Amino acid sequence: MSSLTAPMVPRLGRVRTTPGAFPDNSEIGIPTEDTSQLSLSQAVYARKAEYTHPKRVRVKVGSWNVAGLSGTDKDVGGWFVGGRGIAEALAGLESTSIDEPHTGVDTKTVESGTRETVDHQEDRATKKKSTLPQGDDSTLEGGDDIGLYALGLQEVVDISSPAEALRLYADPSIASKWKKALAAALPPGYRLVAEQQLMGLLLLVYASEEIASSISSVDTSSVSTGLMGYMSNKGAVAARLVLGDTTRLVFINSHLAAGAEKANLDRRNWDAAQVASRLKFDSFDDGSGSSNASHEGIGNEDFAWWFGDLNYRLDKLPGDDVRRLLMLHTRNEYDIGQRRERAIENEIERTSSPIVIRDREAGNRSSLDSVVTSSSDTAVDDFSNTPSISTSTTVNHEDMPDPYSDPTSLQTTLSSLLPHDQLHQQQASRKAFHDGWREGPINFLPTYKYDVGSVGMFDSSEKKRGPSWCDRIIFRTRRDRQEYEKKVREEEISRKRDEEMKSRGVDTADDDEILFDYDPETDGADERLGDYDEQLDMSNHDDVGLTKTSFEDTLRLDIYTSHQRVLSSDHKPLSAIFELSYDAFVPELKAKVHQEVVREHDRAENEARPGITIAVDHHDGKSLLMNKADSSAGRTDPFNPDTSEYVDFGDVRYDQSISRSITIANTGRVPARFNFVDKPLHENLAGVSQSWLSMRFDHPDEETLSAKQADIRREKTLEPGDAMNVILTVRIEDTQHLRSLNEGREKIEDVLVLRVADGRDHFLPLRGTWMQSCFGRNIDELIRIPEGGVRTMQHQHSSKPTSFKEQSIKWSAPRELFRLTETTEELVESVAAETRRSAYEGANAPPWDIDTGWPFAPAAWRLKDGRDRDALKVQVRESLDSNQPLFSSCSAEVSTLSRLEVVAETLLTFLRTLQDGIITEPLWIDLEREIAANEKAKRSLPAPEEQSWILDVLSNAPNHNICFVFLTSMLARVASEISPVHPPLPPPPSESPPVVEATPPSSPKSGKRKSASVVANPATERRRLVDQALSRIFSDAMIRGPTPPREKERKIAEERMKRVVEVFLKTRWESET
Repeated sequence: MSSLTAPMVPRLGRVRTTPGAFPDNSEIGIPTEDTSQLSLSQAVYARKAEYTHPKRVRVKVGSWNVAGLSGTDKDVGGWFVGGRGIAEALAGLESTSIDEPHTGVDTKTVESGTRETVDHQEDRATKKKSTLPQGDDSTLEGGDDIGLYALGLQEVVDISSPAEALRLYADPSIASKWKKALAAALPPGYRLVAEQQLMGLLLLVYASEEIASSISSVDTSSVSTGLMGYMSNKGAVAARLVLGDTTRLVFINSHLAAGAEKANLDRRNWDAAQVASRLKFDSFDDGSGSSNASHEGIGNEDFAWWFGDLNYRLDKLPGDDVRRLLMLHTRNEYDIGQRRERAIENEIERTSSPIVIRDREAGNRSSLDSVVTSSSDTAVDDFSNTPSISTSTTVNHEDMPDPYSDPTSLQTTLSSLLPHDQLHQQQASRKAFHDGWREGPINFLPTYKYDVGSVGMFDSSEKKRGPSWCDRIIFRTRRDRQEYEKKVREEEISRKRDEEMKSRGVDTADDDEILFDYDPETDGADERLGDYDEQLDMSNHDDVGLTKTSFEDTLRLDIYTSHQRVLSSDHKPLSAIFELSYDAFVPELKAKVHQEVVREHDRAENEARPGITIAVDHHDGKSLLMNKADSSAGRTDPFNPDTSEYVDFGDVRYDQSISRSITIANTGRVPARFNFVDKPLHENLAGVSQSWLSMRFDHPDEETLSAKQADIRREKTLEPGDAMNVILTVRIEDTQHLRSLNEGREKIEDVLVLRVADGRDHFLPLRGTWMQSCFGRNIDELIRIPEGGVRTMQHQHSSKPTSFKEQSIKWSAPRELFRLTETTEELVESVAAETRRSAYEGANAPPWDIDTGWPFAPAAWRLKDGRDRDALKVQVRESLDSNQPLFSSCSAEVSTLSRLEVVAETLLTFLRTLQDGIITEPLWIDLEREIAANEKAKRSLPAPEEQSWILDVLSNAPNHNICFVFLTSMLARVASEISPVHPPLPPPPSESPPVVEATPPSSPKSGKRKSASVVANPATERRRLVDQALSRIFSDAMIRGPTPPREKERKIAEERMKRVVEVFLKTRWESET
């Protein structure tokens, strides 16, 4: 079993982001912390040493390209989990050489007499059974010695198949086959913790029961880089998991572009860059307080493994020579004279030319130039002059030299090929996998390409592809990446310094600036040591990596080898075993620390938290306080006066402003920053308050603010002991709100949210009592209002749809309309009489001379908008709602003119807030249809006939008809009072009468109009202007109709509406004249 401690409790994979950001690291090392600014999670994290425990886990990573061949699933459990299929002599686990006696004897068979020979294994190989050697004991660790298994498979389907390429989703049965095979090989209790498939790529991660319980935040991802850069025949699949709540692990299984040409190499590098940049995982909160974006990319992990068929080849070497050279080693696995052994010998002796390992393009020999004859009798090294090698020579293994110094050993052969490995070259030139990625020592044969069913026969097909280490397992720690980034920064600084010196004309530093002279090409070189291999040096020591959460975890590579005796694919699988030491959280200890930190934070916050107190000034003169102690009262109803402090606006009436004041005081020891914040109001709508509430801040340092939301939201600061008043005003003037309140669908209730920075939120309830109004209703409701007015229904449940329907019809027309029209007529008569008397006394001109629409045109009003006018309007509306005399409570000092103007404005408001209008939309559609027909036929009706026709249409709605008659009669009397029509007077002898062009009505027969010059009567012309002004004002208030989409059509509709009203005014004085 792996060395592990007690199991961990799994943690949820995704939690809410913790406010605050963990300080960035400018250098590699321990992150800095500012304990005075720690959040709760950061404070808990700062004491991590109290709830962490060191643990170790063995991690096994495997990679295999199964080439889409059947039967490969029969082998996967044996080599990956069981550790079988190793050819020790060809895997760097035994030292061998070309001049070793070619006996063909399986060493393990000699020792144990149980493992079958290579010849027998190849003869027995079939797709229906495992091709692993029988009687093979596990060479590598496996089973329950490994805590975490990560397997990457490539080409689990035929990636060249168009059907597979066009498949929208991965076939789950493919992965099921491999999972079934692994589940059968794994010990009981192992669980699949991550799985991802992309066409032919499959990544499976298994963990022991003990390790699985400590894994959290699992996420998977994939990237396609195949045809056109986005098809799935090439690409990568990846999994991210967190071990012990502290250590991020990432496993990447990829299949890069194939081919041996330069363009193929560039495409492989492009594929790798695409995978590195496009792979994303969901972010999560690690508890350190570091801010996380919505996604994490590659490079944010603590330990990463990248494996798969990377497809990097041996560059600039003759592939056939490499095949023959390597088969000098693989032939030793076979019995002499057997069919397979003879086939390899034939391949080696296929040409009489010697095997020369040299650069194809440059013509220079490799780092270890070697010339080996094709004959099995001799092998000659040009430089070492070693004796001839004979198969009959007996070698004493104890006298064998170091394999790396033996020119005929497998290790020497491999070391002569590895400088031509494209992956190492691309890393050295910083074109791919150069940012900290490294690999263990390669002491095994190239993994590609073999004849299927063969241990040592490299591709014998017509193509005879050159052997290569296409399949790789590389890894990286966080420290590896940080050291690379630090190196790049230092190089950039050095480059800029050199450029600066060159710009100053200085090629070299001054002598005064030189501390010592160093030549990297020659200084420090020791010829006895040979060339330095950075990759080899980095992979042979325990790597202490500083994780993102500042734990010093270590990763050690113990085994990196191939499974040469797996025969079911043309690729040989790879295994790598690591030991990972890490610190894991102990949940029980962490919970205890968390409780202690919460108590400490509560105490510190209470001392340093801003203390805001809100005093509510009620209209009864009392004041209630709301402070931080109120939050513990456990109130459930913010509008219950017995359980909550609230702002009470009392009785709220239509279009009446009611204000209340609240005082916000800083009663704490530190400055308090606060503002009102948004909250949900309606569906898809948020804001600080309801639209009927306005706010104004009354403070010497604050400007007088309007109800603009931007001003309300602006953060304000109060010093300790300072205070600020906020004026809250309710005014119901929107028609929709008016109707909703009348019908009981809305209430005058709201809650303001005052947010204090670094403190708690304060909730300030507001409420008022809506007083039922006759405004905003329809005529059918108004004719059912009882004698005492709409206020008699104040306590009825008006939210019931049948509340008005249950009332009988009491009036033929709304009583409120009758009272307003009657009062308007009376007041107009009084004002007209007073104005005529004043005219004789030289007073100001009458108000209707200012605007012909008086008393309904605001421009002619003498009592301008203000507190006095609003007070009069409230009195009139209240009298209508309660059926009281309109000016019963009005002061005697209020002039008749002011009263008239207020009544006239109230009448227009009453008409504009009617839900259905005097002329409803259906009635207007009928009227407009007939008007349009007359216009099209160029037919003009006499005024009496036109009136009769209009009233006939309105008779379909009798109550509306009566209202229309009331209004037009009132308008005619008002027009007669302010603009009377008299017979024209003869002009003075000295003056010529003004001549105007008048257009008489057209003849019904001819349809043509004739112009004639007539003498204009000024009174008549003025009366026409008055009629037009009043008709325009009242047609807009009385008639409801659809709004045309175009401006021209809207103007036509407005003129038609005006005509419907004007015809009832015009006939009165035309008959007089």
